Amino acid sequence: MRKRIGLLLYVVGGLLLSFAVGRYGVGVARADEAREAWDAAEGKAAVALARSAALHHGMRETPVDGAPVARIVIPKIDLDEIVLEGVDGDELNAEPGHLSGSAYPGESGNAVISAHRDRHFNHLDALDVGDTIVTESGTHHDSWVVVSKRVVGKNDRALFSTPDATLTLTTCWPIRYLGPAPERLIVTAKPLRRKQTSVASAS
Repeated sequence: MRKRIGLLLYVVGGLLLSFAVGRYGVGVARADEAREAWDAAEGKAAVALARSAALHHGMRETPVDGAPVARIVIPKIDLDEIVLEGVDGDELNAEPGHLSGSAYPGESGNAVISAHRDRHFNHLDALDVGDTIVTESGTHHDSWVVVSKRVVGKNDRALFSTPDATLTLTTCWPIRYLGPAPERLIVTAKPLRRKQTSVASAS
């Protein structure tokens, strides 16, 4: 009987490990695809043109879930990733995700980007007030400075709309924790300087 139970546990463990490795592989493949799409000159031009047209007509473009919508670079933690639209499991398995309905980096309002604590934001806790973040989104290229860092309960209201450009990064907390994390780490940044990229130069 003990041998059967041991064999069953071994098989279950192997299946779970295979699932985790397979899901990680899918995420890596999707991340590579997102990077290739973002780096393609025609891809950047399409994003820039769509954003410019939407803003010109007073409309807000809403990309489909999983579409690359921004790039985020955090030198202190050696992070350089493409941000996908949406924060569901598939998006966050591949890259950081942009919270649909929030502003895009560089626009007026609060741009919210989330990622898993055991993946892309696994060193987000190393950021301090005064550290810099760089984002690209459409025609905007922005540098940000971290102005606050706080931990809140997972059910606490932590995200708010803002009239001015704001960047908010979120992940589960504690970062090194087994099981579902009980809290959330919230890092807030404000723009340092803005570089407007013309649509022509993006093509």
